[in-house]
Formats: sequence, C-alpha cells, structure tokens
Amino acid sequence: MTEHSLSKVGILIQQKKYDAAEKILRQLLAQEPTNIHYLALLAELNLQQDRIDKAESIIEDAIGLSPDTAHLYFMKSRIDIQKDKYDDAEKSIQQSISLDPYTADYFAWFANIKLARKQYEESLNLANQALEIDPEDLLALNVRSTVLIKLNRKEESFQTIEGALRQDPNNAYTHANYGWGLLEKGDHKKALKHFKEALKNNPNYDYAQKGMIEALKAKYLIYRLFLRYAFWIGNLSAKYQWGVILGLYFGTRALNQLSKSNPALEPFLFPIIIALTIFAFSTWVIRPLSNLFLRFNPYGKFMLNKQEKISSNFVAISLAILVGGLIAYALLGDERYLFVAAYGFVMMIPLGVMFMPAKYNAFMIYTIAMAVIGLGALGAAFNGNLALFENLATVFLIGFVAFQFIANFLVIRSNNR
Repeated sequence: MTEHSLSKVGILIQQKKYDAAEKILRQLLAQEPTNIHYLALLAELNLQQDRIDKAESIIEDAIGLSPDTAHLYFMKSRIDIQKDKYDDAEKSIQQSISLDPYTADYFAWFANIKLARKQYEESLNLANQALEIDPEDLLALNVRSTVLIKLNRKEESFQTIEGALRQDPNNAYTHANYGWGLLEKGDHKKALKHFKEALKNNPNYDYAQKGMIEALKAKYLIYRLFLRYAFWIGNLSAKYQWGVILGLYFGTRALNQLSKSNPALEPFLFPIIIALTIFAFSTWVIRPLSNLFLRFNPYGKFMLNKQEKISSNFVAISLAILVGGLIAYALLGDERYLFVAAYGFVMMIPLGVMFMPAKYNAFMIYTIAMAVIGLGALGAAFNGNLALFENLATVFLIGFVAFQFIANFLVIRSNNR
C-alpha cells in the first residue's frame, strides 16, 4: 500500500496536482512522522510550488533526523540556489558527494552551479565526473554541452548535446539548451527548430519561450549583432564586464576631449564618438524596440508577456516624443523642443528595463522618478521658469548618468554569483 501511495505521489507531482499529492503525504507522515523519504518528497513538493522557506524548513528537519543521508543535502543545495545562496549551495552538494561519491546527479548538479558562476573549467571537470559514473545523465550532458559552447569548443558541444537527444529525443530541456547553444553560435534558424520542439513537448517552458523570442528577433541583422555582443559580455566575469563598460564610457569621453583640443582630428574622431554613443544606447533599448516589431509577427506576438508588451509600448511612446520634438524644433525653431526630444531619448533607457527584477522594484521606482522630474523640467521650461527648469534638468541629467551605472551594477551582480 505504501509503495502504491508513493508511486501515486510521484505521478501527481509530475502532473502538478500538488494538493492531492500533499494530502497523501500528510497521511503517510501521520503514521511515520520521522520518515526521511516522506519528508524529502514533501520538501520537493513545496520546492516545485516556490514555497522555498517551507521546503527549507522541512529539509532542515530531515537533516536533523538523518545527517548522513546524501540526498537531503542535494535537496538543500537546490533550495539554496532558489534563495541565491550559491556558496551555501556548493557546501551542501559537496556534503552530498562526500557521503555518496557514486551518484552522477550530485556531480551534475555541482557542475550546473559552477556553470552559473562562470567557472567553466571546474564545471566541465564535474560534468565529466558525472558522465564517468553515468554516461547517460541528461543534466551532465546538457551542462557539458553549454560549458563547451562557453569555452568556444563548438563541435564537442554539439556532439554532446546530440548524444543527450539520442538518450531522450523528447526532452524539452535538452532541446531548449541545444537551441540556446545554436543561438550563441549564430545559427538562429536551426535554434528556432529546437525551441519549437521544446515547446511542443512542454508548451509552458519559460526557458524555451525566452529562447524562441530571441531566435525570432535574430532574423534581423542588427539584433543578431546585438546578441553576439550580449553573449560575449555575458560570458565574462564581473571585473571584465566592468572593464568593458567603464572602458566604453571613459574612452568616449577621452575621444571627445581629444576632439575638442585638436580640431584637426575632429572629422576623424567625431564619427567614432557617435558610433560608440549609438552602440552604448542601443544595448539598452534594442530588446524592447525589437519586442515592438515582434508583435507584428504572427507567432512572436503570442510569446511576449504582459510586461514585455508594456515596456515596448512605453519605449515606442518615448521614440515618438523624440521624433516629435525634433520635428517641432525644425518647424518652429523653439529650443525648448530640443529638451522635449532629449526627454524622449533619455526615457527610452529606463523604460526599456523598468520591469527587470530587482529588490524593492528599484528599476520601476527609478524610472517613475526620472519621468516625473523630466516632466517637471518640461513644464517649467514652457511656463518660462528658467531657474526651476535648469535645476530639474540638471537633476534629470545626473539621474540619467547614474541610472546606467546603477543598472549595470545590479545586472552584473545578478549575473555573477
């Protein structure tokens, strides 16, 4: 009876019928409240529902009852990752491996953590250890394939992922992972096929949906070039990412200063300065702008979520304000319309990332604050209050510069564990 009940719990969890699964587990735990297997399943059930604190509490109790059970530390490591505690996650999985060094899943999970932390060589070594134990371990095969892409070992990567597909041709994660690898290497057409296959097997798979969106947008040359840059900088560690960002910022300023002090060089330096400025600006707004175009795609319009649609709408409005301001200035010669254009130009950046995850909705609050200050400056300009306009415009400009550094700091921190 117990085996039948446990089998039923596993099926119900796979079917995401969590209430029914929990009811059976509670009945079993009422008879055996210290059964480690039941507690682990209950923690898994809560983890699947993003009830992270509850899952953590259950697994801590289970470890207290059985501190030598390797699987419990594996569960704890997965919970630690959900709480962004990467150091704790590594300690937990190391404990699993020390208790049971013959389970491929533990090495594969450790490799996955190292991959997330951009420690590629360590990740590859751990994935290889997992595959020595179980050559068919799907997570290890997927991690190995992704790491090899990051290390620019394309052929080995695709051989590995194709091996994973032979093991399980309908695995949504493997197809999505293959798609992202192809996308990183510039083959958006083939990537699209694998994302479609992943979504055929799991229509609500977020990892595949995001990949599908990127692959659809990669049909456009400009976006493909942006993706190449995004993958390149995303693979760098935090210090090198900051090196690129600060180098771009201070390099542009230095060229501008050199141009001013050497008029003879201005015709040669000015196009470079403009190109660098446009490049820096485009990295912020190209995603929401491309989302706007994607909404005219018969398939793409169904892939965007509500926030992506709202963000693209606001960026489009800002673009319209920019163009409208320039047209008004050209027709009327009123310099105040140049600030209208500048307001539209500047607001495209925060509006493009306002829904990016951050503590206390920091991006949203900052965007609203900038929008209000900018509108206040516009109101003061058109009402003839030049002193107030200058003060608010200065705050708006400082806010614009600061936003880029704050946003980069938060993004880099979230991408480097």
